Amino acid sequence: MHANQVILQYFEGCPNWQLAAGRVREVLAAAGLSGEVDVAYQAVESSEEAERVGFRGSPTILIDGRDPWAETAGGPGLSCRIYRTEAGAEGSPSLEQLAAALGA
Repeated sequence: MHANQVILQYFEGCPNWQLAAGRVREVLAAAGLSGEVDVAYQAVESSEEAERVGFRGSPTILIDGRDPWAETAGGPGLSCRIYRTEAGAEGSPSLEQLAAALGA
């Protein structure tokens, strides 16, 4: 079963969200799910907002309301987030990690 919704939380000061957005689109297209999965973008603009929405760094990818990588993230705040991938530390989950998390 595949995901129904993806929310990509980000803040403008970190360019990694664009890498993550491209990878999400690529995985969904490759799986033929582009029209079936709702993808939304949520800009987080202050530390207070980060606390309120549980933003754990840019980019945070919520799949059906859940952050599959939450256990490796720091606390809420405006920072760039690093993901552990098979290629090492990157600013976004890998295509393979995203495909697994999205059920694609």
